[in-house]
Amino acid sequence: MATLIQQPLVMECTGWDGYRLLDSGAGRKWEAFGPHAFIRPEPQALWQPRNEDWPAAGEFIPGSDEDGGGRWQFNQAVPEEGWPLAWDDVRFTARPTPFRHLQFFPDMAPVWEWMRGKLDGMTEAESLNLFGYTGLGSLALSRHGKVAHVDASKKSVAQARENAALSGMEDRPIRWLVDDAAKFTAREVRRGRRYDGIILDPPKFGRGPDGEVWRLEEHLPGLVADCAKLLDNDSRFLFLTVYAVRMSSLAIAGLLQEALGALPGQIEHGDLAVREDGEGGRLLPTAIFARWSNPR
Repeated sequence: MATLIQQPLVMECTGWDGYRLLDSGAGRKWEAFGPHAFIRPEPQALWQPRNEDWPAAGEFIPGSDEDGGGRWQFNQAVPEEGWPLAWDDVRFTARPTPFRHLQFFPDMAPVWEWMRGKLDGMTEAESLNLFGYTGLGSLALSRHGKVAHVDASKKSVAQARENAALSGMEDRPIRWLVDDAAKFTAREVRRGRRYDGIILDPPKFGRGPDGEVWRLEEHLPGLVADCAKLLDNDSRFLFLTVYAVRMSSLAIAGLLQEALGALPGQIEHGDLAVREDGEGGRLLPTAIFARWSNPR
């Protein structure tokens, strides 16, 4: 039976050539995405910034609604078509979006490394990426075999395919699927499918391609229960991340324990965090996670 490790962990992103957290504080963060720096809201940066000036190409000004809204305010010209960045062998395009992101989540870098480690030595693994966004996780996993990439946004899946081409990975065995994650997973259960690894990064609220409504607290338990049915004693991992919710990582770890407790291995939980660049850089928490792994 899977053992729940109660002590929380921190999965730390220290940045790389394409991304740096330059500073944070007073509810904002200052980041470098390749040649361009940006300022974005960050409610968890409760401390004061280390630097007085934050020169940036643009800043995202949040709306009055804490659940969303806002606009970019640019101080310098930024390529409308975006600009290329890379993480390891994965190439992708960065671009400011109306949702304050830049088409990828840099704090996921240690997660991509961890998943690759769990599939180390495998070349015919089968992985499932739910809520796959612009595909960086899918491209990272494709080194080890087949990947099913599922996202409700046709635009995001199109960008993921462009990132695959930019990486020279367009011929890798990735299924690019515009679909509702919960419905797709339920169909895979009915088909009797299995996977070696599953990653899911659900939003707090969302809609499927046919208007299906997703509410995390309401629908996540059923989705995780179905994901558990796609794993067996030979599977390697399930990784769940949750952003922008008032919830403990221990809560989602308990959900994994309920669904995957009959499998071997262990369940861990904690925070994703990004380390500020430079000496004395602080850790900025960004999300909570829970993960199951099988030490085969």
